[in-house]
Amino acid sequence: MSERNRFATRLLDWHRRHGRHELPWQSERSLYRVWIAEIMLQQTQVGTVIPYYRRFMSAFPDLRALSDAPLERVLECWSGLGYYSRARNLHRAAQLIAAEHGGCFPQDFDAVLSLPGIGRSTAGAILAQALGRRHAILDGNVKRVLARYHAVEGWTGQAAVLDQLWRHAEQHTPDENLADYTQAIMDLGATLCTRSKPDCEACPLHTDCAALRTGRVDELPSPRPKKTLPVKSARLLVLTDDSGAILLEKRPPAGIWGGLWSLPEAAPGESVEAVCSRRWGLSVIGHEDGERFRHSFSHYHLDITPCRVRVRDRADRVSDAGRLIWCRFDESTPPAMATPVARIIRQYTA
Repeated sequence: MSERNRFATRLLDWHRRHGRHELPWQSERSLYRVWIAEIMLQQTQVGTVIPYYRRFMSAFPDLRALSDAPLERVLECWSGLGYYSRARNLHRAAQLIAAEHGGCFPQDFDAVLSLPGIGRSTAGAILAQALGRRHAILDGNVKRVLARYHAVEGWTGQAAVLDQLWRHAEQHTPDENLADYTQAIMDLGATLCTRSKPDCEACPLHTDCAALRTGRVDELPSPRPKKTLPVKSARLLVLTDDSGAILLEKRPPAGIWGGLWSLPEAAPGESVEAVCSRRWGLSVIGHEDGERFRHSFSHYHLDITPCRVRVRDRADRVSDAGRLIWCRFDESTPPAMATPVARIIRQYTA
């Protein structure tokens, strides 16, 4: 038996006995359902994704429902899952599919790859799982499995290392059972070949694993070179009126928390009274800073200081249609907002 067949056969045998077969997107592997799942699973674990996936599919059961929905509604259903560019890309891709593909998810690899938010691995996973097409995948879990199995040196984000891993991924991808194989190799990385404390004894590939044979499981894959992330600061204003309503401001479409509702921001050290008067014509009764906390993004840390600001006569001067709203959180469904913003509001409305 060739190495390719041996690798795939062992993995598929293990998957039949121990793999995950009851995931909600497996009950009906349509292109649309698999696409939504694969985007949600980018940088997010299966257990976290499942309730969001069910809620999302209930709200947008098909492509037309997603393409016709306003972006704000899509962001509401995504709220709390993080990495909101994924939701914006889903919405934009659905509209492109409606306009350019007659509302039918494309089946050609290059057409799928051209959609917003879809890279080579995600495109391959969608077509392999939904249509049984032979396409290799290389998500984070698969990179770890192959880097250990073949003792591939170097950080997996480096171009030369990626090229090497793609060659191995293509080499091991079988000609049949592509949906099961794709799920199997992702499951192996997620459940056994984990980043820390991998269960090598239970792994179906352990007899041929180069990292295990040479005692280098804990070293591979090589860690990402350490980089000191810059630190930025923000002061988020919790503007409240006499009724307990809080002023929310919609963020620009691009940038962090793009298109989400947020608390207005003031520069550190900037006069709260001056900001409220200049921007909204509001008179401040009093204000008090809360405890600062840190929220980390992939490329920087953000130190957030919440500041509770009590204002009188909110007046309807604060009226910027579609961009500013007063919201009472004990009476309405919260609009789509980022997790740190929701955390602050829960603290001040508890």
